[in-house]
Amino acid sequence: MGTPLPRDPIADARLNWERHGWADVAAPMAAITAIMRTQQILLGRIEAVLKPFGLTFARYELLALLSFARSGALPMNKASALLQVHPTSVTNAVDRLENAELVVRSPHPTDGRTTLIELTAEGRALAKQATAVLNSEVFGRSGFADQDVDQLIRILGTFRRNAGDFSD
Repeated sequence: MGTPLPRDPIADARLNWERHGWADVAAPMAAITAIMRTQQILLGRIEAVLKPFGLTFARYELLALLSFARSGALPMNKASALLQVHPTSVTNAVDRLENAELVVRSPHPTDGRTTLIELTAEGRALAKQATAVLNSEVFGRSGFADQDVDQLIRILGTFRRNAGDFSD
């Protein structure tokens, strides 16, 4: 992070919205902009932690997802759905992880149209190491108070549900 600004530019943007006659949407604009900036800050922290492992967050997420699968393998289309990313993004991540010998592709034993992605022993070990460091340096030091985390989970979960991200 660079030098902190002397004032909150998002608060200033909110005032500008209000001055320009958009008071009815100034607060939601500020909230959305703050969420976007927070995402940038958190992603920067995560990427810095993962860089020594040779991973991006997208590749780490795939390794972590595979490490949670009982067999250590998932169909590519299921990985895409669970990660909520386009299949092309999963293919790209798998290409990189396969080149690094962290995953392997194999045909599905009963569905010839499906390709499985499976963790290698090296991939499982790297996922475990990267997770330990993320837990210690990012998730364990999120910068959010415990009660705020619970509120964020609730608020953002409601938003995501209402946006069609998932259903209960």
